Amino acid sequence: MEIQGRHLNVVDVEATCWPDAAPPDMTSEIIEIGLTVVDVPARKRVAKHRILVRPERSTVSMFCTELTGLTQREVDTGVSFARACEILRAEHRSGSRPWTSWGDYDRKQFLRQCADTEVAYPYGEGHVNAKAVFATAHNLRRCGMDQALRTAGLPLEGRHHSGADDAWNIAALVLGLMDAGQFEV
Repeated sequence: MEIQGRHLNVVDVEATCWPDAAPPDMTSEIIEIGLTVVDVPARKRVAKHRILVRPERSTVSMFCTELTGLTQREVDTGVSFARACEILRAEHRSGSRPWTSWGDYDRKQFLRQCADTEVAYPYGEGHVNAKAVFATAHNLRRCGMDQALRTAGLPLEGRHHSGADDAWNIAALVLGLMDAGQFEV
């Protein structure tokens, strides 16, 4: 049995994207959910997960592949969005664990896609915008994850715009904020 408040889910999603607006017959949808579990009392990252999600209302553009490294062929092997949300609830306790993401994009993308597809929102209300906390802590107006890593003196581990790798890197930033007493769950 998990101790309430012991773990934090750090989430980063990648979605179908284009260099400009979405084509008229497509909508941006999640194709990868990266999730790193942080053991809050131990102050360490304990698990790194990746859920590939098969898009149903769009395809992966060349721009998206260049940005994320994900191909249409790869995401075609993923699970449905509904199944991905079930996995988040069942395996990662997303409905009861606090969670964080870099900015508010991830939370809003889940809300939009859940509403559009009539899939139950997989998260509880315990979301913390890590980007806003970091920017306030470092007196920054704008702050991308890569800039935050440089500011914190941390290396970029893995590929930027890989959901799993970005969640891992965001977790490192969150741990630094926790150690400084600037991030609470």
